[in-house]
Amino acid sequence: MMFTSHMQIALTEARAAAARGEVPVGAALIDPSGRLVAADGNRTRERSDPTAHAEVLVIRAACAALKTERLPGFSLYVTLEPCPACAAIIAAARIARLYYGAADPKSGGIAQGPRIFTHPQCHHIPEVYDDIAAPEAQALLKTFFAARR
Repeated sequence: MMFTSHMQIALTEARAAAARGEVPVGAALIDPSGRLVAADGNRTRERSDPTAHAEVLVIRAACAALKTERLPGFSLYVTLEPCPACAAIIAAARIARLYYGAADPKSGGIAQGPRIFTHPQCHHIPEVYDDIAAPEAQALLKTFFAARR
């Protein structure tokens, strides 16, 4: 089976999040057949909800639509390394593969900080692929924060 990256969908969602004044992080959730199930960007400010990260929103949307709490075989594309809370949710949802763009040295939970998937309490570890379209994801974040400083 040929690999197809869906990071451009996540980047589109990140740009839309920036346009709404949100930190530009986007996510796309792909089912085992390669079909897009959900895509969204951060909405923490819009919803006054600190858990409204892009990853959480697409996992919630897919679980609600499919009436399940687990998503085995699914692939998640995120423009920024997930935070520790999102990493734990990704594991709880049993996501098969995680693809992310930019590393997050300040708040990341996969390759930085607590490295959630390395803990013995982590019951599921997805395949992780980093640095997917990282330059574009990093540029979105740098531009967003430069305009606010």
